[in-house]
Amino acid sequence: MNDYILISTLNDFIFCPYSIYLHNVYMSTDEDLYHAVPQVRGTVAHKATDSKSSSTQKDVILALPVFSERFHLMGKIDVYKRKEKKLVERKYQLKGIFQGQIYQLWAQFFCMREMGYIVESFAFYEISTNRMIPISLPSSEKECQFEKFVSDFLNYDPSSPIKINPNKCSHCIYCNLCDKTDLENVYS
Repeated sequence: MNDYILISTLNDFIFCPYSIYLHNVYMSTDEDLYHAVPQVRGTVAHKATDSKSSSTQKDVILALPVFSERFHLMGKIDVYKRKEKKLVERKYQLKGIFQGQIYQLWAQFFCMREMGYIVESFAFYEISTNRMIPISLPSSEKECQFEKFVSDFLNYDPSSPIKINPNKCSHCIYCNLCDKTDLENVYS
């Protein structure tokens, strides 16, 4: 299972592949070293889903582990509503929906489909506003796009040069701990 990608790292890979390395370096340390208010808020908001206590409805599946042999993916979904055949990704706050977040949702969808679940729709649920944001199912063309993205991830060469993007770096929680930039993050 060494070549399986954690679904949660798909967005990180688009944001900055080096942040995945930094996450693994600092994951066993005190999260207070690098977590900013948005991450703390998101973690707290996600606890009820992770502990499977955010819903008592029998048709709702919470925190289901999923995997895909085809795409070499593994992770967990947030919510699957069996009656509606709807997959929902919960976020505390969404200031925009980025391609990496959509890839995470597609990854969950492809995993569930491969595992025999029927998913007819999916959405992001913004906890802070109690808002459901529907997302289109991927077309066959989008599925090919996703397959290429996963291939790029699996074949990534960590010795390739890191592209410094001051805007992204200043919004990276590892910015102050990163050896690739002298920038301060916006959370300092």
